[in-house]
Amino acid sequence: MTMQLLSVASEVYPLVKTGGLADVVGALPAALAAHGVATRTLVPGYPSVLKKLGKAKTVRRYEALFGERGAVLAAKVDGLDILVLDAPAFFTRDGGPYGGPDGTDWSDNWRRFAALARVGADIAEGTLRGWRPDIVHVHDWQAALTAAYMRFGSAAAVPKLVTIHNLAFQGRFAADIFPALGLPPEAWGVDGVEYYGGVGYLKAGLISADAITTVSPTYAQEIRSPDHGMGLDGLINGRIARLHGILNGVDTDIWNPADDPLIPRRFSGRSLGARAGNRRALEKAFGLDQDDAPFFIIVSRLTWQKGMDLMIDAIDHLVGLGGKLALLGSGDQALEGAFLAAADRHHGRIAARIGYDEPLSHLMQAGGDAILIPSRFEPCGLTQLYGLRYGCLPVVARVGGLADTVIDANEAAVSAGAATGIAFAPSDPLALHGAIARAVQLHGNRPIWQAMQRAAMRANVSWDSSAARYAALYRDLLAEAA
Repeated sequence: MTMQLLSVASEVYPLVKTGGLADVVGALPAALAAHGVATRTLVPGYPSVLKKLGKAKTVRRYEALFGERGAVLAAKVDGLDILVLDAPAFFTRDGGPYGGPDGTDWSDNWRRFAALARVGADIAEGTLRGWRPDIVHVHDWQAALTAAYMRFGSAAAVPKLVTIHNLAFQGRFAADIFPALGLPPEAWGVDGVEYYGGVGYLKAGLISADAITTVSPTYAQEIRSPDHGMGLDGLINGRIARLHGILNGVDTDIWNPADDPLIPRRFSGRSLGARAGNRRALEKAFGLDQDDAPFFIIVSRLTWQKGMDLMIDAIDHLVGLGGKLALLGSGDQALEGAFLAAADRHHGRIAARIGYDEPLSHLMQAGGDAILIPSRFEPCGLTQLYGLRYGCLPVVARVGGLADTVIDANEAAVSAGAATGIAFAPSDPLALHGAIARAVQLHGNRPIWQAMQRAAMRANVSWDSSAARYAALYRDLLAEAA
């Protein structure tokens, strides 16, 4: 019998994406289908979502959802079974999903995502005619309050799972919003939504969930410590029996170098020479020198977490070793400016494009030699998985999912033909400089470098095994609830 799953998230690819969350939420349903799980995904009705929705059916109306009108629309988009909360007062705005064009968060995000969560809990209660989920899976703080609404409402018996994609983002708000959330008085407290005197959306979800997952096994262990627990390590350690680390995968149909319409030259591990055509196209796109020097790429949010300040410090070192770098990303304005200044300083060797461009990101993975990911912490990371898939060898800090997915090119791994990249620790300038130097040295030995590329491209980065683990966890939760 097919299990019915409701997934609740603030993003889903290809309808709306700001980062890896959307890729995961968009790819997991197809992988779960192979294990007898049918997924419906509830997302906010941002303008970009409604534009791509096409023909949709209204399946529920709200006259006063946190004081505003709204409706739940149902549609099929690119193989996804989508439910959209169409609430114009909350989601029809210029800017991104979480803030305005100037990058400032919307002041009413607490209300916007409480509305999403309230609707998710309503659906769990069976308010959609003819359909009710067997289990509810919510993602990150924007959807986490769904679990609390379920716990303190009539859907308490429906199993609920919360996935932490990044514990640093918790959805913390002032205590005075609590009366407006529509939760019962008993929800206020250390065992409910209260968090350090305010309201914590992620905290509320974690304490209400029947299971908690993170997006890699190593990150599941890291967040138990004060250094990585972001203030929630006590709660997480108290619920250790409910914690599971399940590694993310990627959509191997979309990210497939042998059949990628977004790159000029398609290739496989047996035709690595074809990557040269992508390299030349990438050099041209960024205005970089055309040569055979070690070609590093970065596709990242430009933040402290991602170690981008460390990368600024390493640029002169990279150029001094004969390398060159193309960067695609946005984030902290000071870091954006520093990368643009480095590009001016090293014309032809360093180039930076501020923003995000999906087709360009494919070309970068297909044409670059190595992708730099010096994160201070990384729950899973997807760009290193794309790098493995495309033979763009990851140079990564040994943290979280990066440690779980990249086999360091130490002497034993290289001799065994198992190395798939370069891992370094700690996440500091000295270790990063050393990792870049190792990459340059290995790149100079063509047989070893190509053997590493082939090993990387053989790595299983699909959702197959992880989807099986999710499906098994869902069934365990259903059996527990029976």
